[in-house]
Amino acid sequence: MARDQKGKAKKEQMKGKAKAAVGRTLGNEKMAAEGQMEKSKGDARQAKEKAKDVFKH
Repeated sequence: MARDQKGKAKKEQMKGKAKAAVGRTLGNEKMAAEGQMEKSKGDARQAKEKAKDVFKH
C-alpha cells in the first residue's frame, strides 16, 4: 500500500509541475495555481509516506 501512495505522490508532483509550467507559459494564472496546488498535494503525500517509513524502522 505504501508503494502505491509513494507512486501516487510522484504522479501528483509531476502532473502539478507540468500543469503549472503550461499555465505560466500560456499566461493562465488559474491553471498555474491549480498546478502548484497539485504539486503541493503530492509533496505533502510524499512527506507523510516518508514520516511513516521513519517510524517503521
